This record gives sequence, C-alpha cells and structure tokens, in this order.
Amino acid sequence: MRFAVATFPGSNCDLDCVHAVEDVLGAPVSTVWHQQTDLDEFDAIILPGGFSYGDYLRTGALARFSPVMESVVAAAKQGKLVIGICNGFQILCEVGLLPGALMANDHLQFRCATPELVVENADTPFTQDYQSGEQIQIPIAHGEGNYYCDEQTLQELEENRQILFRYNSENPNGSTAGIAGIINRAGNVLGMMPHPERAIVDWMGSADGAKIFTSMLRNWEER
Repeated sequence: MRFAVATFPGSNCDLDCVHAVEDVLGAPVSTVWHQQTDLDEFDAIILPGGFSYGDYLRTGALARFSPVMESVVAAAKQGKLVIGICNGFQILCEVGLLPGALMANDHLQFRCATPELVVENADTPFTQDYQSGEQIQIPIAHGEGNYYCDEQTLQELEENRQILFRYNSENPNGSTAGIAGIINRAGNVLGMMPHPERAIVDWMGSADGAKIFTSMLRNWEER
C-alpha cells in the first residue's frame, strides 16, 4: 500500500504524517507537492495539517484550487482512501468531498489540548481496528475547528453513520453535536480535526491514533 502526503505552501504536519505511516505501518510513503497532478501510483492520500496558503480568505479556501486537488477528488471517486487532518479536513469541506464547514472556535482562541473522543462507528475503513463506543485520546491544535452543518445535514450524518468521532467530556471548539470527524457517504473519505499522527506511540502521551493507520492498511489488504 502506497501513501501520498499532499504538501501545500504553509503545510507543517506533512512530515509528521510521513513518519506516522513509516513508523506504524512500515509502508512506502511520499510527499507530493501541491502542483502535482498524477496520483495514480498511490492507494491512499493524506491531506495534512498546517496553514495552507496562510489561511487567507478562510481555511482551505485557496488550497481547494491547487492542481493536486483535482487528482484527490478523482482518487476519492475511484474509491481510494483519503484522509484530511485538521487543515486537511477544512480543505475537504471546501472542495466538496465532505459536507459542512469549519469555523472559528466559539471561544475565539487557538486551542492545543488532548481531548477524549468517542468512536461512534467502528465499521469503516478508518476505524475497523477500534470498538464502537471506545474512548480514545488524540490531540488537537487549531483555531478554526468548529464544525458546522445545518440541521438537515446533521440528520443525514446521523442516519448514515457518517460521524466517526465526537468529543466526549468537553467540546473544545463549539463543534455541532460535538463532531470531531466525519466520512463521506461512500465511506472512503475522512475528515477530522484531531491529529492521529501525533498519537502513535505511548511516549507521545497516547498511541490511540495509530489504529486509524492500521485500519486503513487492513482495509486495503482485505480488498
């Protein structure tokens, strides 16, 4: 299984994602500059955190027009696994691969913390190594992680089991229904504000993020 980590001007978590794939899976992984348009050789694509294009206009608004995103959209439509982390989640919403939008935290502060999450759906390519209802800890670091969607969209997310992660004991940003991560209807595109690449070994404070990467590999092997 080959991973690509798309890198935009202002990305700062790309190498963290590279190391996570290498250390957890031992799988081949390459960084892909935002101007690259051919992702055919890759089986999974990671959009990392950071501040793409300096977050000008709004988070992810400019990155959605990068040449690489046309290939990311095509890969998603082909059924390849795509995960957007933090700024990557924002980009996925901007490009229309995921519903809703990310707004400024309701307290208007940048928040670094390690909140407790609940795994809402363990029957997906990204969560099959978890248990439904499992409580995990994965760190956050964002100023605009307040996920918003209208009532109809929220109902659809609930009914289709597209909500994968919720904040448990405390909602750190005001996110609608405590949402920390969602998938698309097809189940192959995940967006999440917490950083699983920063929780892959115990010395990081938690190794709970590693199961996202092992789930992706297991799903690919089973297919």
